[in-house]
Amino acid sequence: MSDRHAGKPAHHNGGRTDRRRRRTGRARTAGLLTLSLLVLAAAGTGWFLLRLNSNISTFDTDGLSRERPAAGAGGQNVLVIGSDARTDGNDRLGGGRKDDTGRSDTAFLLHVFRDSEHAVAVSFPRDTLVEIPPCKLPDGSWTAARRNTMFNAAFSVGGSREGNPACTQNTVEKLTGLRVDHTVVVDFQGFSAMTEAVGGVPVCVPEDLYQGDLNPNRGSRGARVFRAGEQTVSGQRALDYVRIRHGIGDGSDIGRIKRQQAFVGSLVKKIKEKGFGPTTLLPLADAATESLTVDEGLGTAKKMVDFAMSLKDIDLENTEFVTIPWRYQGNRVAVRHPQAERLWADLRADRPRKGSGAPEASHGPGTPSPSAPAPRTPVSGTGISVSVRNGTTTPGLAAAAAAELRAHHFTVTGVGNAEERDRTTTVLTYGPGARSDAAKLARVLPGARLEPGDPPGLRVTLGADYRPPSSSGTPDPDPGSGRGEAEETGRSAADDPCSDLSYG
Repeated sequence: MSDRHAGKPAHHNGGRTDRRRRRTGRARTAGLLTLSLLVLAAAGTGWFLLRLNSNISTFDTDGLSRERPAAGAGGQNVLVIGSDARTDGNDRLGGGRKDDTGRSDTAFLLHVFRDSEHAVAVSFPRDTLVEIPPCKLPDGSWTAARRNTMFNAAFSVGGSREGNPACTQNTVEKLTGLRVDHTVVVDFQGFSAMTEAVGGVPVCVPEDLYQGDLNPNRGSRGARVFRAGEQTVSGQRALDYVRIRHGIGDGSDIGRIKRQQAFVGSLVKKIKEKGFGPTTLLPLADAATESLTVDEGLGTAKKMVDFAMSLKDIDLENTEFVTIPWRYQGNRVAVRHPQAERLWADLRADRPRKGSGAPEASHGPGTPSPSAPAPRTPVSGTGISVSVRNGTTTPGLAAAAAAELRAHHFTVTGVGNAEERDRTTTVLTYGPGARSDAAKLARVLPGARLEPGDPPGLRVTLGADYRPPSSSGTPDPDPGSGRGEAEETGRSAADDPCSDLSYG
């Protein structure tokens, strides 16, 4: 019996050991399988990143201006250019000849605020009269500055089929005084592929549109291509929707911009609804990068993915679309002053636009409101002397600024008009040893530009971007004539796709 009893424990221990071995074996198998899947997934991701890297084209940043604006108070600025270049099969979607010079069909500057929760996109009508600064040509030489020239001509400088994104970036920086951190060019194929990758984009058409509206040279009305009302479009139909300008409203580029802004808002909404997971981002990234041209700072898939992921926390209600303040000048578009300067000053100071819906505290305690550029923290100007000059034709501006400075205990030694009265940007000039005092003064006037000077002390020369804290804006010395909008309320990505679709 002792032998039998002695053998039982050995028998039971052996069973438990066998079961442990089987469980351990299964665990090792599962672990190896999981590890293998992770390795395969990593390899697949690596392969996909390599594929994206091979898709991406970059432009030569040697063509950027040698006199670029300094960085603003925060956030980042991304210039997006829609190109109608006919290279690489784009002629099949947009018509025209393969050897046409590249042109910009649309452009907007996206400012992503420092909190990564708000963004505003400012559209530039392609017929806007601007100054195109010196730009680099394919042979390495540089052009002379061209004034009173249409905005979209910048992309065509040099006559290349691919266009000149560096020249458009130079033009935007010259116009706005904002430093552009990145530039992205999207062609017809890239736009078409992106709309297909997300399964189409919901849009709204104000009225029935026909073939003759897509091509006014057709000579006849033709068949109906869009019915009035809401619908989902992708591919060629999406491209037709954003490019059409005749048959809706007054047929202007301004009206087309309204529909383009509504379309981009719907695209953002669709991506947010689908989520920022691999099933959404990977096909979208693959479609986009095949037809994107970017600056060297976004020249790898990882950099582009990191940038895309930095936008994921921006709510639809906090994604705003506006058009540069404008008015008609004949059959062209002119920039309205000082409304445009106030917009650039807001973005340079990283403060939300008036009426944007962004909370004042979104960038931290003490963020200045759009209507009152108060300092972020209390400023004591005790012992600091400054003179104030009005560099605009707006009466009373220097007196208002002097009152604001005195409220912060600065000593104002003089108030008057500057010799030049066409300043657009406020400038703080400081003499030797006064740099720290100028920095303190700049906290009262966010967005102002600091410049060293020879005379001792501090001097403020006010530009059209300065707004007294007691009012929502200064009078408009350039009311213009005829049609045009001084400052629009804009739209958000959450707005009804059928609202405010046409000007005129």
